[in-house]
Amino acid sequence: MRKSSPDSNKGSSESEEAPRDLESMPGAGGMLVQRRGGDDGPVGPAGPAIKIKVLHNTSQHELSVPAQSTFGELKRVLAQATGLEPQEQRLLFRGKEKENEECLHMAGVKDTSKLVLLEDPASRERKLEQMKRDQGISKACEAMVLVRSEVDKLAEKVTALESAVHAGTKVADKEFLVLTELLMVQLLKLDGIEAEGEAKVQRRIEVRRIQSYVDKLDTLKARNSKPFSNNSNAVSVVTQWETFDSGEGSLNPPRIPSTTKETNDWEQFD
Repeated sequence: MRKSSPDSNKGSSESEEAPRDLESMPGAGGMLVQRRGGDDGPVGPAGPAIKIKVLHNTSQHELSVPAQSTFGELKRVLAQATGLEPQEQRLLFRGKEKENEECLHMAGVKDTSKLVLLEDPASRERKLEQMKRDQGISKACEAMVLVRSEVDKLAEKVTALESAVHAGTKVADKEFLVLTELLMVQLLKLDGIEAEGEAKVQRRIEVRRIQSYVDKLDTLKARNSKPFSNNSNAVSVVTQWETFDSGEGSLNPPRIPSTTKETNDWEQFD
């Protein structure tokens, strides 16, 4: 019986092993294809690199990609160059839109081929709506900052009136009316601001703030009309009038009765 030598066994095992740059494709009957990645290099489609040009609006991007890349993989590369997410892109070659699963070389893309990149219309509409929404929120916030500044100034005057009324100082009714009207003007400004999201919440807070100042002015005005009704520090002055039998009053103090008894007894002399 002939024995096989170690060298012959080694040669046989090497012939049975797949080359390092090939790998077995699952579901393809063990067919060997070029290795897509591993320790020898980065993961990526195999094949020679081709240079292509992608037109996007008024810009032109020159890229070097493997010929066996898919259009979906090309979109991921273009996302870094254009800022458009892959799902927002539409790639056209020879006037036809290509699906993500299609390979460049299978679609006929070769070296120096030109493709056209368009932004998905639905995505563009969403961006425009978001831009308008952001601009509206920014405009609403700026308007509310101005209103809040005016209300802060009016709030200081309300506080000053409150201190005066609590001190028992008589304040003209016109002061309450003017402040109330100025606060209502700011309330109308807030009503004209179109706000959404956080800006809408801030507008509601400011409206309640103004209403609280208006209510306080109404309370202060009522108290000002009766300065001593609720003021424990107010002094009540009452004049005591002396009444005589004639029914007439006098501001003169009453007489103090004399202790000397007057009589009509006269001393007679000789």
